[in-house]
Amino acid sequence: MTLGYKARKRLALLVLVVGLPVYIIAAVFVVSLFDRPPIWLEFIIYAALGFLWMVPLKQVFLGVGKADPDEDEANYPHDPAGKYALKDKDDNA
Repeated sequence: MTLGYKARKRLALLVLVVGLPVYIIAAVFVVSLFDRPPIWLEFIIYAALGFLWMVPLKQVFLGVGKADPDEDEANYPHDPAGKYALKDKDDNA
């Protein structure tokens, strides 16, 4: 099942706003169950856990920062007033 651009964008936002804080709390809780390791080992554990959450969600975040491929180029970016439209150099208006 392939998610559309808007669905991936919404899911990525949900993961970042809700899922990532829950993952951080869970990771800190699990690490706190063990005796405190040396600071260098603790840093390596948290760095590894920091990258681990991205692996299964790579496809969700892929291409989310780019323009919507299904959007009509004439309407993207949306500028109803034409305030940011490119103007010709010969146009004095």
